[in-house]
Amino acid sequence: MTAPLLITGGGGQLAQALADVAAARGLAARHVGRPACDFDRPESIDAVFRETRPRLVINAAAYTAVDAAEDDEAAAFRANRDGPARLAALAAAADVPLIHISTDYVFDGTKGAPYVETDPTAPGGVYGASKLAGEEAVLASGARALILRTSWVYSARGRNFVRTMLAAAAAGRDLRVVADQHGAPTAAEDLASLILDLVARVDAGAQDGDWGLYHAAGSGEASWHAFAVAIFAEAARFGVPTPPIAAIATSEWPTRARRPADSRLDCEKLGRAFGLALPPWRESLARVIAALCAV
Repeated sequence: MTAPLLITGGGGQLAQALADVAAARGLAARHVGRPACDFDRPESIDAVFRETRPRLVINAAAYTAVDAAEDDEAAAFRANRDGPARLAALAAAADVPLIHISTDYVFDGTKGAPYVETDPTAPGGVYGASKLAGEEAVLASGARALILRTSWVYSARGRNFVRTMLAAAAAGRDLRVVADQHGAPTAAEDLASLILDLVARVDAGAQDGDWGLYHAAGSGEASWHAFAVAIFAEAARFGVPTPPIAAIATSEWPTRARRPADSRLDCEKLGRAFGLALPPWRESLARVIAALCAV
């Protein structure tokens, strides 16, 4: 019997998408979250790894509350550095490959062009710093690891920008959306499919030079305001009224943590190494809106 994949992240939108796509492909997988696998309890990580005896680990668990992280730095680092470090050490000891998910927030957003994997990192807050520390811990572990930096993840479930916009409009709230922050929306289901395509590449025999850092985000780019406008353009096909959406500056929407102004990711390295790319974000958005709005 083929050893299973181990997918961490519990109820997170990417972990759930990974479990769904793995099931649809007939892949044996164990999908875990708290309390069974709790990065605040390192012994639980050891137990899950020992019980599962995985052939590959996908770490989609993370502390993603960007603003809350500013006031709970220790929790963010336990989840985003210490937990991944423990998983990576176990993977290295068992010679099991690891795919670890990171973020565009490791950059400060001042480059003015899409970031490549070798660009200097400069996180602007605790969340980005903790995720960068997680990357460094995984790379230092000696594990055969692929680290995927992604951005602006959303799906038809969970807490994300798409669902927040639709809920706010349904509640009759005025929409004011930042127009001077730029990035790439990424559908969780697309990212999950790409990750499992990577698993197939690893199964086929990844080369030593293939391990390391990659960027994986939806093709194209947008501001948060443009993303919001696109959400309602798609939702209008299902009879959802389009509310006024005011474009505002970041300075008009103060937050506890500073966001990168331009966190576009250059994903060409992933294509060169594995022949993989995520689809245009507008196409993916249409599918997610259909899942949310179709009756």
